[in-house]
Amino acid sequence: MEDILKFFKTELGLNFLSVAVTILVIIFVSAVIKRIIPRQIEDASSRYRARKFVNIIGYISAVTVALVVFSNQLSALSVVLGVAGAGVAFAFQEVIASFAGYLVLHSSNFFKVGDRVLLGGIKGDVIDVGLLRTSLMETGDWIDGDRYNGRITKVANSFIFKAPVHNYSGDFPFLWDEVQIPIKTDGDFEYAKEKFLEILVDVQGTFAEEAKGYWHKMTEKYMVENARIDPFVLMKFNENWITFTLRYVVDYKSRGSVKDKIYTKTLKAIRNSEGRLEVASAAFEITAFPNK
Repeated sequence: MEDILKFFKTELGLNFLSVAVTILVIIFVSAVIKRIIPRQIEDASSRYRARKFVNIIGYISAVTVALVVFSNQLSALSVVLGVAGAGVAFAFQEVIASFAGYLVLHSSNFFKVGDRVLLGGIKGDVIDVGLLRTSLMETGDWIDGDRYNGRITKVANSFIFKAPVHNYSGDFPFLWDEVQIPIKTDGDFEYAKEKFLEILVDVQGTFAEEAKGYWHKMTEKYMVENARIDPFVLMKFNENWITFTLRYVVDYKSRGSVKDKIYTKTLKAIRNSEGRLEVASAAFEITAFPNK
């Protein structure tokens, strides 16, 4: 106990106490500010950025205080730190890579909070980008479709250096999607194509006009062709049925609800076609049974 008291009476001990007290004050002030932010800022995105800004200022302040207080000791330890630097870098390479990933994420357009991404086979919405890990609210997996499954997954920021990052909501926050409808070959295919296109225009026509503006910006920024944004219907057939593919652009968060609308209107159109259209299905005919 006496040795501890003697240590804190030395210059190094007093410096440790000064840094510890200062860091506690910084933590307290940061916590108070973050409690006040929700009362003053209503927009969720602005609240998130404000809390992140407070955290970053806190980290910078703590590091600055430590460097200033221990400036004399650090100069004496410079040789030792230089020799140990290589070993420390190797031991903490994943941590260093994750922190580097954090800096890259905040200085580039890989993704941002609110984007829907696919990282290492994990798809979800980015809900937080921390110093070392990115938090995702997962979608899909055991849930059919693109809805939340309730699981929050944390992925190391270093992942952006190791594998592709799929962003569903970057410069072009829409996806191409399609619905396939099988119709019997003796149906009125011209009537079917016309009705299905009417359904697409009714459901997604206005949305497609909005998407054209985003795609025009994409063609100015990237070397991509001027792709077709308007809804359209493709047809192919074989000896069993005619397959109509209804293709359209859709908001990346609305795929399920849009498909539901298209399927509902399509089934109503087939039901009201007075026999001109019938849904095709596979049928198997057993002509003989094998002898035992």
